[in-house]
Amino acid sequence: MPGFGDIVQKAFYLGVGLASYAGEKAGGIRAQAQKLADEMVSRGEMNTEEAKKFVEDMMQKAQQAAQTPNAEPTSTPTEPRRIEIISEDESATTPEKVQDVDNLRQQVMGLQEELKNLKRDK
Repeated sequence: MPGFGDIVQKAFYLGVGLASYAGEKAGGIRAQAQKLADEMVSRGEMNTEEAKKFVEDMMQKAQQAAQTPNAEPTSTPTEPRRIEIISEDESATTPEKVQDVDNLRQQVMGLQEELKNLKRDK
């Protein structure tokens, strides 16, 4: 039966191995980001300061991703997010508020119609 010292030694070696592996992975990511940044600098798409910031940002993102491996990747929405305002107290609706809402709806409809006309004129 292994003693407590053997367990501690194995835990230590495991920690060193994991740290070494993480370092190798981080070095690979840094090298890839640096290579991409160098290409962009050579094409004139970014200057050296932007390239340095790009590499640092990529490393930070990689570290954050490593810290939260179960996080879902964020997706870019294809259309604007819809916002719905729900009033908890229906008695708070006054005739003035209803009139304001109606006016705003008419303005939005007018702007939408104007946008359609502008798109047709192109």
